[in-house]
Amino acid sequence: MIAKIGKGENLYGAISYNQKKIDSENGQVLLLNKIPETLDNTYSTNYLHQCFEPYLSANIRTEKPVRHISLNPDPKDKVSDAQFVEMAQEYMERMGYGKQPYVVFKHTDIERTHIHIVTVCVGIDGKKISDSYDHPQSMAICRDLEQKYNLTPATEKQRTGDEQAFRPVDYRAGDIKSQIASVVRYLPKYYQYQNIGAYNALLSLFNITAEEVKGELHGQPKNGLVYFALNEQGEKASNPFKASLFGKHAGLEELQNHFAEAKKKMKTNPARAILKNTIEAAMHTAMGETDFKKQLMEQGINTVVRRNDERRIFGMTFIDHESRSVWNGSALDKKLSANVFNEWWKEEAIAQRQHTEQTSNAYLPATGKPNADEKEETHGFFDFLNKEQPTDDFGLIDGLGGLLPEAQGEDYEEQAFADRMKKKKKRLGRQR
Repeated sequence: MIAKIGKGENLYGAISYNQKKIDSENGQVLLLNKIPETLDNTYSTNYLHQCFEPYLSANIRTEKPVRHISLNPDPKDKVSDAQFVEMAQEYMERMGYGKQPYVVFKHTDIERTHIHIVTVCVGIDGKKISDSYDHPQSMAICRDLEQKYNLTPATEKQRTGDEQAFRPVDYRAGDIKSQIASVVRYLPKYYQYQNIGAYNALLSLFNITAEEVKGELHGQPKNGLVYFALNEQGEKASNPFKASLFGKHAGLEELQNHFAEAKKKMKTNPARAILKNTIEAAMHTAMGETDFKKQLMEQGINTVVRRNDERRIFGMTFIDHESRSVWNGSALDKKLSANVFNEWWKEEAIAQRQHTEQTSNAYLPATGKPNADEKEETHGFFDFLNKEQPTDDFGLIDGLGGLLPEAQGEDYEEQAFADRMKKKKKRLGRQR
């Protein structure tokens, strides 16, 4: 069983998301905790929201008091409503939310029947319930529930003692070749991606991009791949490095084999349904693009947005570090396509621009020039790499830190040259 914990401030959106499942006959309320039942056992979004009001009003300084949790058994598991209720109660009690108001919703809109739990992490006294270790705590509870209810164990990523932490490429630090090598030589072993766009989305986490090159050799068409380091703005910041410098797994032919294999595996990957639901829930609770990306990031999912020169979105890619798979939004569901997000965030951008125009005069300094706005960084959706980001964010450290061994100063160009010389000696030996 896999648990996902969303943190936000939009309680109404979290309840509304689940209410829409009920309205479309794809969901039901299984349990109310510390919330009065109605005579006809029907509950509106407004009614449930009002039941949380005393806790939200008492909130002292918690920025994100809302918790939107999903518990996802394996599709093969047959779980009764009574068992779902028992699991929810035990999970919430052990997570420290047993005395909080919460609602348990059952969702049946996908082959993987699962439950969502909406609550707040602020007590009636206004103090926040600690969530410092909720990810490892949540994982431990899930393992116990799997044994107790004879559920299919979730495949967890195992860490070994000899794994070393790795870092994104820093083009200013020198030895760029070895830095790139420490990533591209190992990514195919750990992540599934179906095309070059998805591969580049993953590489961009590490300030790397790959570019296909086409040409001719002895009159025959020949395609290849080159790699570049990127700067903070996502611009190329190094000379190109041939894929052959990094081993066969970094080359185009092996990558195309990887794409084909990944397509087969990802068709039946149960993580797809969980990821889709997690994204949809964030869309209902997020207060805008930045909040949307941050909510998903806290659940081990990076969002890569591709925009053209006119700032129109033409691609949405989601990197799920829990299942180590990379998905295009439209491949998950047509409701998660680039056009949907483009319309959503375009409205937000218009509203922000109007607000800026209305208040701009108040921010003009004596020189008559407006204050410099915060520059939108191309890689702003990789905030988990910043020093300020906590290191226990829902699978990000399990999914990234310690995953790939470092290159440790190997010179892959020298290694490739040595390999070529060995082959040349063998050919000369046969000729003699």
